[in-house]
Amino acid sequence: MDDIYILGVGMHAFGRFAHKSYQEIGAFAALAALNDAGLNWNQMQMAYLARMFLPATSGARILRQLGSTTIPICDVEAACASGGVALRQAALAIRSGEIDLALVIGVEKMPPGFMDPSAIYEPWQIEMGLCAGPAYWAMRAREHMHAYGTTEKHIAQVAVKNHRNSVYNPLAMYRRAYSLEEILASRMVCDPIRLLEICSPNEGAAAIVLGSRRAADRSGRKPVALLACEHRIAAYSADFRGPVHSLSLNLDHQTPTQSAAAAAYARTGLGPSDIDCFEVQDTDAFCEIEAYEELGLCPPGEGGALVDQGVTEINGAMPVNMSGGLISKGEPVGASHLGQVVELVAQLRGEAGRRQVEGARVGLAHVLGAGGNCVVSIVRR
Repeated sequence: MDDIYILGVGMHAFGRFAHKSYQEIGAFAALAALNDAGLNWNQMQMAYLARMFLPATSGARILRQLGSTTIPICDVEAACASGGVALRQAALAIRSGEIDLALVIGVEKMPPGFMDPSAIYEPWQIEMGLCAGPAYWAMRAREHMHAYGTTEKHIAQVAVKNHRNSVYNPLAMYRRAYSLEEILASRMVCDPIRLLEICSPNEGAAAIVLGSRRAADRSGRKPVALLACEHRIAAYSADFRGPVHSLSLNLDHQTPTQSAAAAAYARTGLGPSDIDCFEVQDTDAFCEIEAYEELGLCPPGEGGALVDQGVTEINGAMPVNMSGGLISKGEPVGASHLGQVVELVAQLRGEAGRRQVEGARVGLAHVLGAGGNCVVSIVRR
């Protein structure tokens, strides 16, 4: 991204906080990021808020608590990819030369249960019962199982790994390890996806201070470089078409994950084998297996084998979702991608404690949401 750096990160725990407003949650993360960068709010030249369910002008409502300002504060929405799109917009503003410093925050307070379908789907889709996200995830999983022999055990093993990693993440909503048997015995949500293999909508916030090389040179702390932040959308999204035409694995086009990853790899000159750790979309455990293949960690159809071999464990060759993933953290959609980047920065700084990937220098974050919105970011220390 032409010398763009992460100078500071901050995060409010993901979970349920009935006694806290979204303004309080957002301000907490913003101040944490500013303190981490050793900077003040009055030094920021622009701010972006990622959110999906908050009121209009929520960015200004959150940040005025830090002090009155006339700088531009922009709200950004792109479903689960909102945080990634806000990060990209800030990076583009810095790359343009207009500003040197920007604050990017993602905040959400989501209602319990499945998201309101009218926020995403057309009335005819809702009437036909095509509006429940897990149905699409389950159909993709079943198609993959039929084509490649992926099993329910493979899917459950991903959930076992992520729940185990969450025990060491104080910012995760759920911090309990489960056995394979417990995962497979949990309630079926949408065959073959079970309760302990799926994420929960929730509340939380994450923030990043982004700066130019000039700003990084003035910083007292060695920054982390944002090498790429690429946003793509699906050519054929299940949100916009009937499932028969959207979910086939044989269509001759790239998925949004493949497109965004290809763009990020091309921009950086890196490939999957150059990445030391990954935080990827695991709205459900099968989604993570799908991400392995579409990000290029393995060929199509071999995601299950990757799980069997332990490649994606913290001590494996390609660690994935060291934080516990969305399955454990929950998913406040506006904060989702920024939370992934916060985890990667901790990994690259060597500050991740018992979930630390030894010697991590390069990390990749991947988020995928409604409308086929996908962002892939690559960071390096």
